[in-house]
Amino acid sequence: MRIPVIAGNWKMFNTVGESLALVRDLKAQVADAQGVQIVVAPVFTAIHAVAAELKGSNIAVSSQDVYWEETGAFTGEVGPAMLKDAGCAYAIIGHSERRQFFGETDDTVNKKVKAALKAGLIPIMCVGELLEEREAGKTMQVVEKQVKGGITGISSDDIAKIIIAYEPVWAIGTGKTATPAQAQEVHKAIRALIAALAGTQVAVGLRILYGGSVKADNVDVLMREEDIDGALVGGASLKADSFARIVKFSK
Repeated sequence: MRIPVIAGNWKMFNTVGESLALVRDLKAQVADAQGVQIVVAPVFTAIHAVAAELKGSNIAVSSQDVYWEETGAFTGEVGPAMLKDAGCAYAIIGHSERRQFFGETDDTVNKKVKAALKAGLIPIMCVGELLEEREAGKTMQVVEKQVKGGITGISSDDIAKIIIAYEPVWAIGTGKTATPAQAQEVHKAIRALIAALAGTQVAVGLRILYGGSVKADNVDVLMREEDIDGALVGGASLKADSFARIVKFSK
């Protein structure tokens, strides 16, 4: 049985004070949520305060990125052990915005996934195609390359600990959402690929999230698909009411 994961990626929004106000409101609204793992990913500066506020609650904390070295002369970067020390249990890795704006590659994603696993963080590894790639019929080719690249050299036991988030880039922040059938098709293909690379048992247990303009009014139909195990939510996670409704999705 795959426990669904609903993760909120706050991107570059919210001061420490705003982050605390949001999680206090959210904490009250989802206190009764069962059978789902809830995750929020604040900006680096708010992680420690948010983690302290959420201690003992049913909401875990993720970073939005991680560096692959533990320490060193890497100005501006944050190592995995530092994130764990600040209160993170998860790390988002390879988000399309990191790939698009900051030069993230399948190779750097792979290094970060390995570093996160070594530190005891759960990687939420993002994959997804551009609009022109989908229109050219290359969706599966692109996603397969990103999945393979991200898990290269990782044991089956460790692959089982990874969460994969399928985020079609054309649906992120655009208001466009892949249809449930489109999302399911890719999720099913990812699970089949993991079965081929790491074994059926790992594939059956692997959580695969959908991300891309997930909102309170479309989460239910998405979550009814067999291979969609949760959501990586952007804008709708910045308001407690809408995110709480997503957490309490109905199948």
